[in-house]
Amino acid sequence: MVVKHSIKKRVLPKKTVPEKTKKSSSKSKKPAKAQAQVQETVKKSLRPLDEVVTYEEIEYKLVEMPAQGSKVLIGPPWLTRFERARITGSRALQLSLGAPPLIKVPQGANSSIALAIQEIEKKALPISIRRILPNGKYQDIPTDWMR
Repeated sequence: MVVKHSIKKRVLPKKTVPEKTKKSSSKSKKPAKAQAQVQETVKKSLRPLDEVVTYEEIEYKLVEMPAQGSKVLIGPPWLTRFERARITGSRALQLSLGAPPLIKVPQGANSSIALAIQEIEKKALPISIRRILPNGKYQDIPTDWMR
């Protein structure tokens, strides 16, 4: 028995959205920039208007948290796997493009990635990690402060 499937696409008619009546209350007024942003998002979306959810962007100033000795105030006191991967990749690229190694090259290091990992483990890299909180506070943490 052979079953044939139709490949025709169903085209749904466009829905027209009735304009809502304007309210004079101050709660319903949005800044013109926010309204334009919402309209732009609605135009890009293929979903029905009642399913589109938009949020206003929150602007905040970056504020540095003052260091208290060599204490890590934001996040864990060690490199996360994501930070370690980012540093390893960027340092391996530098080494493969001819940057001088910052440690004595060990016998087992046969690739730039292995050498970059060795440099991170010996804390030879002069790199700082910037950890940012959602409220805009951040801390620049040198890698030699990490465990």
